[in-house]
Formats: sequence, C-alpha cells, structure tokens
Amino acid sequence: MGIKISGTGSAVPEHVLTNADLEKMVDTSDEWIVERTGIKERRIVKGDNVVTLAEKACRKALEDAGKKPEDVELILIATCTLEEFFPCCACQVQARLGAVNAAGFDVNAACSGFLFALATANAYLSTGLYKNALVVGSEVLSRLVDYEDRGSCILFGDGAGAVFVEPAAEGRGIISVVQGCDGPGGVALHCKTDALDKIHMDGRAVYRFATRQVPVCIEQALQKAGMKAEEVDLFFLHQANLRILETIAKRLGIPMEKVPHNLDRYGNISSATIPVLLDEIKKRGKMVAGNKIVLAGFGAGLTYGACVLVWDE
Repeated sequence: MGIKISGTGSAVPEHVLTNADLEKMVDTSDEWIVERTGIKERRIVKGDNVVTLAEKACRKALEDAGKKPEDVELILIATCTLEEFFPCCACQVQARLGAVNAAGFDVNAACSGFLFALATANAYLSTGLYKNALVVGSEVLSRLVDYEDRGSCILFGDGAGAVFVEPAAEGRGIISVVQGCDGPGGVALHCKTDALDKIHMDGRAVYRFATRQVPVCIEQALQKAGMKAEEVDLFFLHQANLRILETIAKRLGIPMEKVPHNLDRYGNISSATIPVLLDEIKKRGKMVAGNKIVLAGFGAGLTYGACVLVWDE
C-alpha cells in the first residue's frame, strides 16, 4: 500500500533579494542571470531559521489536511543547513508544534532530501509502524552562500515546504521509487562544516550530471510503475535551473506545460523546492484525484531520486 499526500504547506521569507540587488554585490546582471538560470529573485531569511520555517510549513500542511499536531506520529525533516548539530531539526519542530506523540529525525541528501524523506515515510507507513507523517524540506542556504562567487550566489534562496502523508487507497499514492547516488562525483558540489566555509560548486559538472541522470531515474521509476512519460500529467522537478528543466523535458519527450516551475521567484531552495512547488500547484486547483505525477530531483552527494504517484484525495 502506498501513501498519499493529504495536506501541503509552505513558508518562504518575506525579504526578496532581486537580481538588481545582486548587481550591487557582485559582477553580474539581471540579463545574465535570467538567460543562464531563469531566476529573477529569491527569498532570504530575516529572523527566521530552518526550524521556524519548518514549523510554519508544517502548521499549514496540518491545517490543509484537517489534522492536529497531536495526530502526527512521525516527523521527517530534510535539510542540509542546520544551525546546530543537535538536537535535530525534527525534534525542535516536534516541540514547537506540540506534536507530543510523534517520533522524528532529520535526513540529509541535500537537494534530493525531500524525495529521500518521502521514500522513508513511505517505507515506515507501508510496514504499519506509523500511520502518518509530516515530511518537510527546510533550508536556509543564504548562510552558506559566498556572495563574492558570481557563479553560485545567484542560485540559492531560503524556504520550507511540508506535506502530511497517510495511507492511500488501493492503486493510489506512491507507486514506485528509485534512488541512488554518485559518491565519486560529490566533489562537484560541497560545503565543509567549518563555519567559515561556503558552497563550492562546479556548475558544468552538476549540469551534466542532472541532465544525464534525472531522465534515466525518471524512466526507471516509470518502468517500475508500468507507465510511460506521455501518460504523466505533471512532473515536479527540483527547481535548480530552468535550462536543466528544459533539457530534462526534452530528453523525456514531454512538453514544458507539464513541468511547472517557480524558480524565477524563489531560486534553488534545495530540499524545499519540490514541496513548495507542490503546495503552490495544489492550492491553484491544478491537481485532481487520479492525476499521474512524477517527483524527481538531484543534489549534492551526488544524490538523485524519483517517485511516481497517483494523486489521491
């Protein structure tokens, strides 16, 4: 039995950092950024952190699902930007929510983190160990960005997205999952625990990896689900770069109309990109019961993952 997403929520900072703002900080231009990435602005925290963003997103997801904090049995938070090593973000969010009956822990697979956490929830719920879970992606990447590096500082933003999941009806919910990593390739995107270190990225290597591996991963997940790309209604892909999204769509032979995106407004918010996008599209009424959906992404590690689900309400 698969799991369904019965509630979504997101929280993004109010402060907007535009391309025009970045022009004053580093040698770049709005035209250059938009042409190469599709990003026009991103959100940056002023007072919030990974925990408070996650809490806000969780409260909205619970409200959307018609649940109370004490109903939650498991909290899984994907993040790679913790302010402290322990207690973990999930435990802090559990306390802030008052989710007294929930267990919780964090998952770090960088930008693929939400997909890995969702697959973990699917495994737990499928065994019957838990009946429901909050799955969250929450990031404050601005604290790791080198604003003197014109190649990477233009990409990243802050935010959180959450989903409440529970068992789906037969033939609905998550149908298949594929995950993997290319450990040797991890040097292409890394950041040390040293408080003074910042994100280091080989943009070309990451681009090649994403445009090669993500389509393969999606095809594998579709094959396991007994589906073809043309049968899918919507593809929710990690929001890293518009060029990457377009290349993946081309290699899968699907129109960009099936690939919603919001990176122009938020940039790359790592593990939060997919749940924030899910929340936006769901609240626009763009998903109905029976829709076939693919979630897929990639990140530092180098990690990658995809899952196929049939929307259940």
